[in-house]
Amino acid sequence: NKGLNVLTGETGAGKTLIIDSLQIISGGRFSKDMIRKGETNSFVELCMYEPENENSIDGNIIISREIQSNGKNMCKINGRMVTVNELKEFMSKFIEIHGQNDNQNLLDSKQHLQYLDGFIGNKFINEKEEYKKLYNRYNEVKQELKENYGDDKERQRKLDLLKYQVNEIDEANLKIDEEIELEEKRKVMMNSEKIVENLQEADNLIAENSIDSISMAIRALEKIENIDKKYEKISSDLKSTYYELQELSRDISTYKDDVYFDEEENNYIEERLDLIYSLKRKYGNTIEEILTYLEETKKEIEHIENLEEYNNKLKKEKNELEEKMNILACKIHETREKYAKDLSNSINIELEELEMKNAKINVHVDYIENEYFRTGKDIVSFYITTNVGEDEKELSKIASGGEMSRTMLAIKKVLADSDKMPVLIFDEIDTGISGKAASSVAKKLKAIAQKHQVLCSHLPNIAAIADYNYFISKNVKEERTKTQIKLLKENEVIEEIARISSGEINETTLKYATELRNKKAS
Repeated sequence: NKGLNVLTGETGAGKTLIIDSLQIISGGRFSKDMIRKGETNSFVELCMYEPENENSIDGNIIISREIQSNGKNMCKINGRMVTVNELKEFMSKFIEIHGQNDNQNLLDSKQHLQYLDGFIGNKFINEKEEYKKLYNRYNEVKQELKENYGDDKERQRKLDLLKYQVNEIDEANLKIDEEIELEEKRKVMMNSEKIVENLQEADNLIAENSIDSISMAIRALEKIENIDKKYEKISSDLKSTYYELQELSRDISTYKDDVYFDEEENNYIEERLDLIYSLKRKYGNTIEEILTYLEETKKEIEHIENLEEYNNKLKKEKNELEEKMNILACKIHETREKYAKDLSNSINIELEELEMKNAKINVHVDYIENEYFRTGKDIVSFYITTNVGEDEKELSKIASGGEMSRTMLAIKKVLADSDKMPVLIFDEIDTGISGKAASSVAKKLKAIAQKHQVLCSHLPNIAAIADYNYFISKNVKEERTKTQIKLLKENEVIEEIARISSGEINETTLKYATELRNKKAS
């Protein structure tokens, strides 16, 4: 429900199960050990009411994640399948979990800048918006210069490369079909001995056998060709064959004389083919493709050489943008520096009330001279001194999970009005504290719950001021353990506060629980 929701129950009843489920549905890591014994999968489903979100249907967003024992994931947002990373990115806008080991946002310097800017609010919104517009245009100009070889060294390097390629192809003086002709010549030259040997054999067989035999056959047919027309035709056909065979014999002799092996010419062919193969590896699969690449490269050289005037205009605009961004970034930096002190003081007041009296937060705002970020030129870092006499250290150097949780609580209390995160979960934030500190933690949580939906556990002081109390229990049915959650009525809330106060419910503990509960109203 809205406000402060507190989960209580016996140790091992399943409070951690609820937090684990919320981490899993938020895209967190999953262990196979979480799957119930005897089952093949784990399934978590969550429904949020967020009418202004584009993914909502009638204001509702239903998220589910099913994990198989083989490690396969199936994540869905309103029935649409998404990756785990997409789920994590989506849920990061709705749920933030803080526990002993879940304060990564507190360790992230990018998040520190967002905390500070959230604290400042709209006081420098115009400067930030104007800077963002300039920054976007600045990146466009940089990208265009890069694509246009606006950098002089890059431009010259590219021109040198292209001119080298053009020169290499031009010097080769390639011709269409040249490779085919060279391959044919190479084939003939490599088989010259075999060709001559077989042409000679064919020539001998035709000259010594076929031509003489056909000549004798013609003379025999001439003696009877006057007797019948058919003999005359046969004689005429055989004469035609004779002349054709003579022509073939002359051709074979010519071919035989043309075949030779020249070492110098063979070397030229091999070198020429090697050159063509080398160019094909670089510029195209055929000579036609290489020549096409040559023409395109010549056009690109001409294009780059004609870009200088346009690039000079872009460089001028880039310098002007940098000047304007520097002015705005300085104003933004001054504002951040001023309010960083206020934020530090506000957090330190909260830390003192959380019984961290010796802890001091110091918000550093470092101006980076030669860098431009989307948010300006600042890097914001939270530093802390936990004990008197010690040097301040980055927040990430804090060893104690309890200190980290209370520091996060202090920050969230200060930023409660500006923080847009709908759901905040504080898992065992009260671990290791009691007494006055516990009461202070309860008050901070209550204040944060005015602007956020808060889930947490589980000291009596916190349970006493909850808007809604849930009791988590487990029972065994048919030899299987099950966890169940129950929203407590007012009398049950008193009993539960009494139970977690001393471990038993009696007249004394009930009276104490009632007193704690009555303080809620004040």
